[in-house]
Amino acid sequence: MKKLVTEVSGVVAAPAATVRAALGRVLLPGGRDVVGRFTVADLPGHTSTVEVTEDLIAFQGGWWYRGEWTLAPHPEGTLVVHRVYNVAERARWGVGLANRFFVGFAATTRQSFAEGLARLGADLNCRTRLT
Repeated sequence: MKKLVTEVSGVVAAPAATVRAALGRVLLPGGRDVVGRFTVADLPGHTSTVEVTEDLIAFQGGWWYRGEWTLAPHPEGTLVVHRVYNVAERARWGVGLANRFFVGFAATTRQSFAEGLARLGADLNCRTRLT
């Protein structure tokens, strides 16, 4: 069961396949462009499960975190949506406590997403905007 914590989105003025490849270079370990499900070591002693399709890149790790980046056609190019979910199976109530009730989390996520969107635009030499 997934519970949405925060969501941000933006538009990249490029085709979805181009944006997907660029996003994969940024998010995926080693910048590899693969489709499938695999596990990566994020930090010493910590792993995440990664799921990659043509329109989704997702990381799930720790006891509660799942981050998804989805891509969809948009009249201006490609809509990129980043969602963070609480996927804790046990002690779901403790996620807010452990994360200081997510105070400032949405703003920090939006800022980080905006910076990443700008980098994508620079890499692809195209316009981007938050929605």
